[in-house]
Amino acid sequence: MTEASAVGQPAKGGGIKRWLAILGAGLLAACSTVVPRGPVEAPTRPGRPQAQRPDAPVEAGLPRDTQRNRVALLVPLSGANSGVGRSIANATMLAVLDTGTDKVRITNYDTATGAGAAAQRAIAEGAQLILGPLLADDVRAVAPIAKAAGVPVLSFSNDTSVAGNGVYLMGYVPGQSIDRVVQYARSRGVSSFAGLIPNGLYGERASTAFLRSVEGAGGSVVSLQTYGRTAGGVTGAVTRLNAKAPYDAVLVADAGTTAAVAAPLIKRGSGASTRILGTELWNSENGLAAKPALAGAWFASVSNTLYRQYAAKYRARYNAGPYRLSSLGYDAVLLTVRIARDWPVGRAFPEGKLRDGDGFAGIDGAFRFGRDGVAERALEVQEIQAGGLVTVSPAPSGFGR
Repeated sequence: MTEASAVGQPAKGGGIKRWLAILGAGLLAACSTVVPRGPVEAPTRPGRPQAQRPDAPVEAGLPRDTQRNRVALLVPLSGANSGVGRSIANATMLAVLDTGTDKVRITNYDTATGAGAAAQRAIAEGAQLILGPLLADDVRAVAPIAKAAGVPVLSFSNDTSVAGNGVYLMGYVPGQSIDRVVQYARSRGVSSFAGLIPNGLYGERASTAFLRSVEGAGGSVVSLQTYGRTAGGVTGAVTRLNAKAPYDAVLVADAGTTAAVAAPLIKRGSGASTRILGTELWNSENGLAAKPALAGAWFASVSNTLYRQYAAKYRARYNAGPYRLSSLGYDAVLLTVRIARDWPVGRAFPEGKLRDGDGFAGIDGAFRFGRDGVAERALEVQEIQAGGLVTVSPAPSGFGR
C-alpha cells in the first residue's frame, strides 16, 4: 500500500477547451518536477525527553488526514498484471504532482491478492472514492462492497456489463470505436460492409455494435464471419467472406497483426480498393505503419496528441515507457481534482458531478458519463500510411448540447 499526495492549488478552468489548454501546457513544461524525499522532522534536544500526549492514542491503519479527501487506487501491483497496474499507479502519482492538488490523498491497494478485500480495507481506512479496478471480475467483487458504503467506483474496465449502480467505466469501449469508424467510412462513400469477428465476448460485443452502427448509418452488412484465434482461423473466415464479395469495406475486430494477415486475402477476393477497418485495439500497437497490407486502413481511437507528451514526461520520471492504459489513471485524477474543488473534506464524494453534461477533459481527450455509467469519448479516425499514422478526422473538442 502506497500513497500519493502533493501540495498546491489546482488551476481552475472554465470548460473542456480551457482545461485541455491548461493540461497541454502542463505536459509541455520541463520534466523536472521536484519531489520531496520525505518529511523533514525537527530534531529534539539531547537529554530532554518529549512530553507524552495522552489525548493522541495510537491507531491502526493510516493516520488521520483532516486536510484532504481520501481516494483509493485499486490495481494489480503484483502477479501477472502488475506491469500495467504499476504503470497506472505511476500515472496517478504523476497527475497528483502535475496538478499540485492539496485536496486529495491517493492510497494504492493491490487487487492481485483479492479485489474485494482491497476494497474493504480501503473503505475501512476512509476512502470516499475508488479509482479502479482494472479487470471486470475485480469490478464485480468491489461493486457491492462500495455500494453498501456509498463509495462510487471509477473503473478502468471496458466491460459495459459491470457499469451502473455506482460504477463508472473509463475504459475504451469497442462499440464507440466501431461506430465512429463506420460513420466516417459512410461519409467517404462506403455503403456495403463485411466483418471478420473473433469468437469470444469481445467479438460478440463488436459484432452487435457493428451491425447497429452500419444500420444506423444507412449502410448494409453483406457478410459477417467469425473465427477462432487458432492457426488458419482468420484465413478460413476470409475464404468464407469472399464468397459474398464484393464489398466496400471490411471490419477486422481484432489486433492489427491479425488484420495484416487477412488484408491481402480480402483484397484478392473483393478488390484492391476494399478498405480495411479496425478498432480501438490498434491504438496500443506499435509498427502498424510498417505493415504494407494495412496501408489505407482506418480505425478510430482516442487522440494520441497529449498522450505523446505525457509518455515523454513519464519516461523522464520513471525511466521506462508507460502502458497505453495508464492514461486512464492520469485522467481519473484530473477528474477527481476538478470535482474536489466542490468536495468538502470529510464529506461523501459528490457523485452527481460525475454526470456533468459538459463532460471532462484529459490526456485522452473529452469524455462524459452517460446514464449507464459508461464514458462516452470523443474519438478521432486515423489512417495507416507508409510514413506513419495520419489523423483524417479529428476528435471533437467537446460535446454539444
